[in-house]
Amino acid sequence: MCADFDLTHDRPVYVIGGGPGGLAVAAVLRERGVRAVVLEKSDAVGASWRGHYDRLRLHTTRARSALPGLGMPRSFGRWVARANVVRYLEKYAEHHALEIVTGVEVTRIERSPDGSEWLLRATGGRELTARAVVVATGFNHTPKVPSWPGREAYESSGGEVLHASGYRNAEPYAGKDVLVVGVGNTGAEIAVDLAEGGAGRVRLAVRTAPHIVRRSTLGWPAQSSGILIRRLPTRLVDGVSAVQARLAVPDLSAKGLPRPDTGLYSRARAGAIPVQDVGLIKAVRRGGVEPVAAVDGFDEKEVLLADGSRITPEVVIAATGYHRALEGLVGHLDVLDARGRPTVHGGRTPRQAPGLYFTGFTNPISGMFRELAIDARRIGRALSR
Repeated sequence: MCADFDLTHDRPVYVIGGGPGGLAVAAVLRERGVRAVVLEKSDAVGASWRGHYDRLRLHTTRARSALPGLGMPRSFGRWVARANVVRYLEKYAEHHALEIVTGVEVTRIERSPDGSEWLLRATGGRELTARAVVVATGFNHTPKVPSWPGREAYESSGGEVLHASGYRNAEPYAGKDVLVVGVGNTGAEIAVDLAEGGAGRVRLAVRTAPHIVRRSTLGWPAQSSGILIRRLPTRLVDGVSAVQARLAVPDLSAKGLPRPDTGLYSRARAGAIPVQDVGLIKAVRRGGVEPVAAVDGFDEKEVLLADGSRITPEVVIAATGYHRALEGLVGHLDVLDARGRPTVHGGRTPRQAPGLYFTGFTNPISGMFRELAIDARRIGRALSR
């Protein structure tokens, strides 16, 4: 791994992004004899994982989260901690002797005038030429915060609003009244972390009741079920998962968290992955985390909820997701759908943009790292034919 070198002496495959997806693709290409150069805008690999909250662990098992060519150490345990994911990515880059250039952000990808190559425009006025490009800038790229009316007045009145990407641990919020907005895996886990870490009061704003699944049942991880169901009919999976939920997950309706009214797999296919229980059920049952209605806006020191109620938290943490932020990079190439996500991924390349590949822009129920590894192998085959 190096910080700088001559980027123009040949025409490699450029991989944009030094996270797990980009590193996996580069390793597979190197193994197949294809030169790949990873361009990472931060100063180190795994930047996204370095910035996640402290208690985060992979929701997938260690055995099914390894990238091609290097297993994760058994000492990491079954559910790998955030810090160990970072160590693994560092070791992965070193083990495969990957060519990585840090501090370089690609801002636009264009086709060469004759259509035979790709032109990358990057920071520092760089113009790079590639035989192919793999975009691996990540599912969680740019924090997304709703444009709630009245937010400025709330903050002017002493309230604090931050995106979940800025949350590290509960220490700064000891004794405080905190509202977490969003009941995906991130919001649920941050709410539990706050409740266990000494926050004075923790509420969780819920717009759509989530599917909650046990991380593992009698040793069987939820990820394994996610892998098995991907080829089954949606209606069948929805029916079976509803029965399973009634057996494994208590009814929390009386606590403000009802069972969802749509099927688990129907929701997953629309992009809403089930919430893995890492303490949420216990916290809600005991009152440590209080579900409330969705946020509609602010009125001075008050937060306005969708059910007409008003609350006065000191801090609002928006676990409201991320933008992929691909429009400036490739939006002009007609390769994005209406939601700003690539129309193809993995080993497929857009018909109108041959040689352009994407990885890491889906949110699979079977596990992100597992799918990144599969994508990497498919891209490797496609580029080494």
